Amino acid sequence: MKLDLKTCLRAGVTIFLLYLCIHYWPVAAGAASLLFSAAMPLVLGAAMAYFVNILMTFYERHLPGGAEGKAGGRARKPLCMTLAFATLLIIVVLLLVLVIPELISCIRVIAAGVPAVAADLTAWFEKQGVLPETVAEALNQIDWKSRVSEIAGVLTQGVGGAVNVIVSAVSSVVSGVVTFFMALIFSIYLLLGKEKLGGQLNKLMEKYLKKPVERRVRYVVGIVNDCFHRYIVGQCTEAVILGVLCMLGMLLIRLPYATMIGALVGFTALIPVAGAYIGAFVGAFMIVTVSPVKALVFLVFIVVLQQLEGNLIYPRVVGSSLGLPAIWVLAAVTVGGGVLGIPGMLLGVPLTAAAYRLIRNDVYGIAESAEARKSCSENKK
Repeated sequence: MKLDLKTCLRAGVTIFLLYLCIHYWPVAAGAASLLFSAAMPLVLGAAMAYFVNILMTFYERHLPGGAEGKAGGRARKPLCMTLAFATLLIIVVLLLVLVIPELISCIRVIAAGVPAVAADLTAWFEKQGVLPETVAEALNQIDWKSRVSEIAGVLTQGVGGAVNVIVSAVSSVVSGVVTFFMALIFSIYLLLGKEKLGGQLNKLMEKYLKKPVERRVRYVVGIVNDCFHRYIVGQCTEAVILGVLCMLGMLLIRLPYATMIGALVGFTALIPVAGAYIGAFVGAFMIVTVSPVKALVFLVFIVVLQQLEGNLIYPRVVGSSLGLPAIWVLAAVTVGGGVLGIPGMLLGVPLTAAAYRLIRNDVYGIAESAEARKSCSENKK
């Protein structure tokens, strides 16, 4: 390797910057955290634009429109973007309408049934001689109804006298609302100018990157984009299918809260592997308030439905499209959830699928150009 002054200067600057980062790590970490917090609306806006762009591209492919220079052609892109946002808004409102009223009703049933259940349990334990007489008398003297009311009051009202808690809560809500609207505005700008931004990025890469590096960057970005696109479309499709099947099955065997639990199971199914089980646990807990026998029937039904979904629906809708073995899906969900919680579960699977695909192509010597052509043709379908 030939050493010149320019190469030595680059190496020296890199080593110096690395030394500064290591020596002043708390300051560097604080600066990075501050920068990330300041850029959070932009990050959320970019993520929102990427997700909405999938629906927007669908509408652009299927809605007729005029040429780009004409009035109809100019209005086509804003119309498709509006339809995409409206579709998401309708889905969110529908979920809230289906879930929240039933959830409130279930909480009321639980609150009303706690005193009777506590009295029955105390009487049963006393009859069996399990509890000492003093404990049984103490439990019998408790006014369970007033205790439940007090707990509900604390949960709903909180510490109303603590001004700092109220100020902190209000500031957090206002900050969250401002961040959301800033992200929404940024996503709209990105969606309306996506072709122009794409052309600018292409020019920058052609100008400042060498041809082999540019080709490699395009190859990696294309595979990551393809994996995320396949994962989002497949996971949403699978969640809708599972939620509808759950609702129809519960209506068929006459189980309570069918629409609410079906919507909940479908929504939680967006989380891979563990999501549907979370929804099933909440649903079983709600059905217990009506009938423990029906809750047991529901658990049997959801196990059968999960087997059907895991063996027939998921491999066809999500698994085959990602090309990721089940063991790596489980590993991605476990590690991602441990690092970032639910966002880590959602991001772990497509990132692992992209890494798996890149390594597989490198091991088996699949050409980058062939892989790129394959991804483009499959995305067009």
